[in-house]
Amino acid sequence: MKPTYFYILILGLLFGFSCSSEDDSTSNEPEPEAVYFPPINSDNWETTSISELNWNENELQPLLDFLEEKNSKSFIILHNGKIVQEHYFNGHQNSTLWYWASAGKTLTTAVAGIAQEHGLIDINNKVSDYLGTGWTSASMEKENLITCEHLLSMTSGLDDTLGDDVSASNLQYVADAGNRWAYHNVYVKLQDIVAEASNTTWNNYFNTNLRDKIGMTGNWIDIGSLSVYASTTRSMARFGLLSYANGKWEDLQILNENYLAQATNTSQDINLAYGYLWWLNGKSTYHLPQSQVEFLGQLIPNAPSDMYAALGKNDQKIYVVPSKKLVIVRMGQSADDDNFALSNFDNELWLKINALIN
Repeated sequence: MKPTYFYILILGLLFGFSCSSEDDSTSNEPEPEAVYFPPINSDNWETTSISELNWNENELQPLLDFLEEKNSKSFIILHNGKIVQEHYFNGHQNSTLWYWASAGKTLTTAVAGIAQEHGLIDINNKVSDYLGTGWTSASMEKENLITCEHLLSMTSGLDDTLGDDVSASNLQYVADAGNRWAYHNVYVKLQDIVAEASNTTWNNYFNTNLRDKIGMTGNWIDIGSLSVYASTTRSMARFGLLSYANGKWEDLQILNENYLAQATNTSQDINLAYGYLWWLNGKSTYHLPQSQVEFLGQLIPNAPSDMYAALGKNDQKIYVVPSKKLVIVRMGQSADDDNFALSNFDNELWLKINALIN
């Protein structure tokens, strides 16, 4: 019997060694490529090529021709943080500042999240906790229903037909907060909330806690009662990259990952294609500004279903596509004389992008 035990022992050792070797080979597989971040204090930015990514180079020129024809000023594609394509059109240069329009709403989303992480605000609290009562013309009972989250999700219940003026007299009650989705510039009250809670100005808090930490340039420009952000195209791409990297810049977690996940997923049950001031693709229905109509289908059918986007007037755009490791920025004038942030241009553009990347 002893030889039998000996053979069993030898077989066991051989089998164990074999398993161990397989485990070792598995552990030696290359790790996924880390996200690249450009330096904070430099405009140097690593690149990768279309050929390295095995994209269809023959489709690049048709994409660029389309962008130029459609009044674009600039266009950048990042793959895992590195620049694949960067182009400027119609007299625009890489150092030229251009406005983000409503695409800049997502900057307010980010800063509100940072302020919450700092313990300065809680988005579940009433707006009146920070601004006092009387910031709308609604009754105190109805005003006190409105939380900071309602501003982020466009569900304040305030009248969206009275223009950009967000003074109290123009913020009139239409429905209880949370019961009606309406695209409304009342979101800018979040900037007042952050300024009040941080005991500084919105600009100072934004610059210190977001802009400067990721190497952005640019400034807020007052237009009437609203502030609009203007920057270089690369600065817009830096913010898109921060969002793609789940709120992290190199080893620094600037924006809470769970908060960003909330911001880039459906925020309420009325407009499924809207998060916290981010537009979401891949949902079964969507609503558009100045309308209470529910439309069937995806927001941008040609775009990947996991894409989320910052969209601004005259087709200012940041597209973030985690599944494709992409951040895409387009700045310019209106592509088709359609002033709203979302138009058929998005779908046409994605048809061209798909031809390039697939």
